[in-house]
Parts: sequence; C-alpha cells; structure tokens
Amino acid sequence: MPPFAAWLMLGLIALPLSGGAQANEGADANEPGFIGALSTNSPPSTNQPTEPRVQVLPDIPPSLRATLDAVTTAELPAESVWAARQWMNTMEPRLARYVSDADLRKEMLGRIYHESRLAGLSPEIVLAVIQVESAFRADAVSSAGAVGLMQIMPFWIRELGRPADELKDPWLNLRYGSTILAHYLAVERGDLTRALARYNGSLGQTWYPERVMAAWRSHWWIAP
Repeated sequence: MPPFAAWLMLGLIALPLSGGAQANEGADANEPGFIGALSTNSPPSTNQPTEPRVQVLPDIPPSLRATLDAVTTAELPAESVWAARQWMNTMEPRLARYVSDADLRKEMLGRIYHESRLAGLSPEIVLAVIQVESAFRADAVSSAGAVGLMQIMPFWIRELGRPADELKDPWLNLRYGSTILAHYLAVERGDLTRALARYNGSLGQTWYPERVMAAWRSHWWIAP
C-alpha cells in the first residue's frame, strides 16, 4: 500500500483536551481576531518581535501526553479520499517554491493533510504556520532552540513524547505541532488568533497570527 493511501486509512484522533472546543467553535465574528480579520482587506501588521517560539502552558493536562499515540484505525469514505487527492493536486504547485523534490513534496502534503485532519485543524492553516515558522525546512533551528518544520521547543518531548523522539524528523514534528496547536485552540475555545499567539509564545499580541493569516491568504487559501 503506498504511503498516502496508508495515511488515509487511519482514523480520527480523539484529543482529550481541556475546553473541548473544535476549530472556530465559540469564536465571536464580531470581535477582533483571526476570523473577523478575514473579512477585511487591511494589510497585516509589520510590527514583529524578533524570535518566534513555541511556549508551554502552565496547565497542560496529563492526558495530553497520550495524544501522540491515540490514533485508531478506521476506513475513510471514498469521498474523503477523493477530497484529499484533489487538495493535494491543488497544493502541490504552490509548495514547489519551497520544496523542489516532487516525491518529497507529495509525501509532505499527504502528511500535512493527514496530521491536520487527525487534530481537527485546517490543513491550509497548518501550511501557513509551517511557512512562517520554518519555510518548510525540516532541519531549521531557531536561536531560541525551536526545531523543525513547526519549530517545536525540545521541552515538548518531556511533555508529550518519548526521550528518543527526534524533532528534526519532519513527520514526528508535524504530529507534535498539530497536537500542540489543537490543544491551544481547545484552551482558547476556538479562538484561532489567541491559539496561534499561544503557539508562538506571544499571547496578548497579534503580530504572529497576522503573519500566519497573511501567508494563508496569499498562498494557501482555497476558494469555497
């Protein structure tokens, strides 16, 4: 079975996260933030602090440790498989500017789609986060010590995984990053602006969510 088909045969992850909110659930479209900003044409702010980083919450639930392995097997309906393939066909030429190798590009898109769906996230938003965090470089390391595609801080291995976990493994890095972002989205009850700011470690500021939103709008957005 080819890798992409194998990923698609995996089922949905049940994230035992505090708050229990799904993506965008409970967000008030009349309040400023990511969702409200989508309806405006104003350019994103360029007031950006120097170094993004992933920051831990003080109240991480112990159950979050189990989410990396909490995947069950279940066959997806045929229409979901078709939708995933259509999505990959749309995104592949867009990713070519960052990833020149065609085989790696296809595998990366398949993994991003899979991990995003497992975590209940939009795969286009995950693509935008990766663009902002690492420009799709699996070996990227920030001056603060954040590692890989989604710039994960090493302390997350202690919180979520196993001592031998290698954050420069792009597929494991995707699993960590998607799990962390889904956790923050649940904590913030679907407020993507605040969840992204927590992910970056800049809660209370909007420069990082604005950067992600700008990347999403300019490069990864798909018309409904």
